[in-house]
Amino acid sequence: MNTEFPKKSDIKLTVSLDENQVPAAIDWMADDSGMPGTKPCKAVLLGLWDGDEQTTLRIDLWTKEMSVDEMKRFFYETFMGLADTYERATFEKDVANEIRGFGEHFSKIADVK
Repeated sequence: MNTEFPKKSDIKLTVSLDENQVPAAIDWMADDSGMPGTKPCKAVLLGLWDGDEQTTLRIDLWTKEMSVDEMKRFFYETFMGLADTYERATFEKDVANEIRGFGEHFSKIADVK
């Protein structure tokens, strides 16, 4: 694998834990985000594909301050974003629309605000 690339970009997550090892604060920054410095967030869902093992590695974190309504909205927007990403990656619009349909169904049964 070629390790020489014309450009690299760093993405950094900093998780501050309370005395019970529960995330109390999450801050992130990315070289190409267009925003200077770090920015706080309440949740992170990170999926990484391990091509050697053919499996997904996940990091799912949220702070104590994230409300249930915020989590519901976060999941709804994640489903819709995954549909867009899936369509761009595979060109399978029908399958992407199924994912969007599930997102809409989820928003109704979860009473997403």
